[in-house]
Amino acid sequence: MSLRINDTVPNFTAETDQGTITFHDWIGDSWAILFSHPKDFTPVCTTEFSAVAQLSAEWEKRNTKVIGVSVDGVEDHKKWKNDIESYGGAKASFPIIADVGLEVSKQFDMLPAEAYLPDGRTPADSATVRSVFIIGPDKQLKLSMTYPMTVGRNFAEILRALDGLQMSTKGVATPANWEVGQDVIIPPSVSNEDATAKFGEFETVFPYLRKTKAPV
Repeated sequence: MSLRINDTVPNFTAETDQGTITFHDWIGDSWAILFSHPKDFTPVCTTEFSAVAQLSAEWEKRNTKVIGVSVDGVEDHKKWKNDIESYGGAKASFPIIADVGLEVSKQFDMLPAEAYLPDGRTPADSATVRSVFIIGPDKQLKLSMTYPMTVGRNFAEILRALDGLQMSTKGVATPANWEVGQDVIIPPSVSNEDATAKFGEFETVFPYLRKTKAPV
């Protein structure tokens, strides 16, 4: 079954390099980012995990927990983290789910139900497990992205998207290429009178496109 925006994400219990978690309990009242990888000790994924580790202060600032998924086991995850930390120069303090049986990958629709890992498997056997899921404190999926194995993910963009999602909880939308501190969009469903009452001054570009200062 496909997982769409605003769906409640699966609640699963899984082993990680930091012990057993139940996903919804682990999220708690935080935002969460689940990012997945087809195999440990792979080049692109090592650079990506390092990027996530380097952003630890940014995730914390945004009340966001991050968790990796890889189809290898806990012991491999623990060993791989040495490479991750060496490459990135930062501690990888987030957990990595051991999805050897592909249960999480299938529940999040990253692999078809009939997928399996053959003996002597390579990253190509789980290639579509290259996704990012941003999840709200309500346990609903807010955004997802899927990448091929050859293109490293841009975690600055993932951080920007997280900022946009958190801003949208204040009743606004964000324009293309929006960054924190820039003006936001007033939804068309809000009348001019209500917009004035809620946001104060705003700019009308078109009747359906109105901009205002970002609410704090």
